[in-house]
Amino acid sequence: MNSQSQLIVDVITKVAEGKISILNASKLLNKSSRTIERYLRRYKKNGIRFVVHGNTGKTPTNKIPDSLKRQVQSLIKDKYYDFNMLHLIDILRVREGIQVKRETLRSWAHAIHHVKRAKHRRSKVRRRRERMESSGLMLQMDGSPHLWFGQNKSCLIAIIDDATSDIHAEFFPSETTDGCMKVMKAYIEKRGLFKTLYVDRAGIFGGPKRCNFSQMQRACEELGIEIIFANSPQGKGRVERAFDTFQDRLVPELRLAEITDMDSANHYLQNTFIPDYWLKQLTVHAKNIHSEFRPVPAYINLDAVCVQKEYRKIRRDHTFSYNNTMYIIDSPLRHSIVSHKVEIRKQLGGGFAAYFADLKLTIAEIKEPCKLTEYGEEVQRKLDTIKLAEELGNLSEAARISGCSRESIYNNRRLLEAQGPLALKRMYGIPRPRC
Repeated sequence: MNSQSQLIVDVITKVAEGKISILNASKLLNKSSRTIERYLRRYKKNGIRFVVHGNTGKTPTNKIPDSLKRQVQSLIKDKYYDFNMLHLIDILRVREGIQVKRETLRSWAHAIHHVKRAKHRRSKVRRRRERMESSGLMLQMDGSPHLWFGQNKSCLIAIIDDATSDIHAEFFPSETTDGCMKVMKAYIEKRGLFKTLYVDRAGIFGGPKRCNFSQMQRACEELGIEIIFANSPQGKGRVERAFDTFQDRLVPELRLAEITDMDSANHYLQNTFIPDYWLKQLTVHAKNIHSEFRPVPAYINLDAVCVQKEYRKIRRDHTFSYNNTMYIIDSPLRHSIVSHKVEIRKQLGGGFAAYFADLKLTIAEIKEPCKLTEYGEEVQRKLDTIKLAEELGNLSEAARISGCSRESIYNNRRLLEAQGPLALKRMYGIPRPRC
């Protein structure tokens, strides 16, 4: 019996003996008169035991069985050791069919010293920036290299609406221009063109290192999207916090699903994680119901905009050079396009296509003979003569143009086929066909 219970017993005893009135007893115990009368009736019936509650010593009817507690603790240790509390509650309900309150689960996890704590970093005090009022007014974009799945690092590139937190993301080997363009193109195809893109000062987006030749900057200009550069990572906090959520929730789920390749990770991210969790739990309604997204105009071809482009000048013979290789334009043209620039559009697979005035050109690679400088001018001259004879298909005409005899060209070709270019080199004391 504690001190409070002892005081109640003493006062009620004196009330029963007539030494204290009910009104004074209610003031001493800070109880109502009806409560004092109820205490008095129970005292006359049960004695001083009236102060003990009827449920004392009994097992609560809503007590959680110890077997369930041990089961959950075992699951935390062996299977869900990298899940936070809220994520653990969801995953236990969905996968194991177990519903436990947050504080109960937290106490069980603390008991076995398995609690995933958030990182606390000392930082500057920054002013809160409110969300944009309309969807499509500003989107944030960034990449996050991390050990998302498997044993190798990969990069998650994401684009998120500042007003609603609507998101699209995809895994890539690294943060590249092609990856950023692919993510932006996918979001535009889904929602439409937006007003501004809020990014960091990386060279991919036209930062100080590539302010004059950024492909992303060029693509945004063609689409009418303005790029805004953040002065600090905290400025684009919407996408930074999104990566924190992805690292906290997506990584354990990918491990649990035994996903170790990029294709499977992208499929799980876009078809399971974002629709089932992100869109239902984290997206919000914009303050203004009027959206700033606009449909892509008919004259804009996203496939032609969201690619890497380079330009080459066309020479007088309708050829151009690209990657140390000469190409000739085979497309039938009504007018000469000499001195104009041909547009080179790189493809994700590594190839490219040439366009002029938004029309695809038919091109062919020009294969020039290799110069075997290590064998000398004499050998090269003989190789050129043999090549000329093959192109003309006429040994006599090749002999006339090159100034060699037909027999010399024939013998040189036989030596080349039998022993290689070195056999064409004149050796002292050994006669060779003169050419």
